[in-house]
Amino acid sequence: MLHNMNKETIAWEDFAKIDIRVGTVIKAEIFSEVKKPAYKLWIDFGELGIKKTSAQITTLYTPETLINKQVIAVVNFEPKQIANFMSECLVLGTVDEKNTVTLLSVEQKVINGLKVG
Repeated sequence: MLHNMNKETIAWEDFAKIDIRVGTVIKAEIFSEVKKPAYKLWIDFGELGIKKTSAQITTLYTPETLINKQVIAVVNFEPKQIANFMSECLVLGTVDEKNTVTLLSVEQKVINGLKVG
């Protein structure tokens, strides 16, 4: 069992501030303006609308394999400018020792915008 000695313990109220939702990637393209390989993603979160993000997920995914993939993302971060692109959410994934990201997803298709909790 791994113990994370570097992270402080948070209260439930801190976690409750994070709005994590399921969305479907509706558009994906290569983000050629950045130094590290990345994609621009447009994700449909149902009633929350479509949000954009940039993700360094080029090792395991292509733009074509991302289309219609349901992903898990934090949707209540402040927008962040990345090169010439405004990122409005953060897709979640595991990161291994080589910095390869495997996206978190749902086991079965669900309604876009459902809250993760």
